Amino acid sequence: MLLLFFSLTSYVPVPTCKEILQNTISAVEKIQTIKFHLKCNERINGKLIPTQSQIKLNRVPRKLYVYLQGPELLWVSGKNEGKVLVSPGGFPYVNVSLDPYGSIMRENQHHTIHEAGFEYFADIIKTYIGIAGDKFDSYFKYTGTISCDGHDCYFITAEYPDFKYVEYIVQKGETYTSIARKFKLSDYMLLEANSGKANGYNDIKPGQKIKIPNVYCSKIILYIDKELFIPRAIKIYDEKGLFEAYEYHDLEVNPKIPDEEFTKEYKGYKF
Repeated sequence: MLLLFFSLTSYVPVPTCKEILQNTISAVEKIQTIKFHLKCNERINGKLIPTQSQIKLNRVPRKLYVYLQGPELLWVSGKNEGKVLVSPGGFPYVNVSLDPYGSIMRENQHHTIHEAGFEYFADIIKTYIGIAGDKFDSYFKYTGTISCDGHDCYFITAEYPDFKYVEYIVQKGETYTSIARKFKLSDYMLLEANSGKANGYNDIKPGQKIKIPNVYCSKIILYIDKELFIPRAIKIYDEKGLFEAYEYHDLEVNPKIPDEEFTKEYKGYKF
């Protein structure tokens, strides 16, 4: 009887796939500060390009510091006319301020610095859940626990077999980026799909017909930390294969980050 009592009291029910994702969305919304070492692979011109960075983020007000194995980036809401302060980490050793949406900052990058963190990812998952509706279990699968970076994670896949490109007529004032944000898509994927018509994210005109995917991707693989309910890894696929993959190492959720660490004068930086 004692053994039965112990077994009953120690039993922890396994959450459903939808509960895991809902808990993840909730956990992301509770993030105020975060630090992590990001390893990413993004497909650029048909090739997967690996990069690594160290990131510190304060959500409200938004403050971001990025170390790119040499160059450093600093962006603070309401400062520097909305531009990113960049230390090149080498010759010519002069800080420059760049438009976060400009061609230099976007070169060989799927995302802008404003997608750093997990909010953008959470919005994509919300969109997928909405699309799935009553057919949630047909799209999303939870297949057990897997280790990622030494942490136990829920292993979840989401597949959308109806992934395809559809025609869209550009409205006044729209860019590839604004269209992507409106429909929760990748603006890099839009640019790639319309490569014969566009030389940049703003190279678009009202009334122009372009191709856009009907959802963000055809398949997502998620490694959700069992304790934090924050992704440890995300893999995104389109009709060509792996489109982008992100691994989050040394993840710290809601650490105390002093305000001075989001200033160029901080002693650990080289601005």
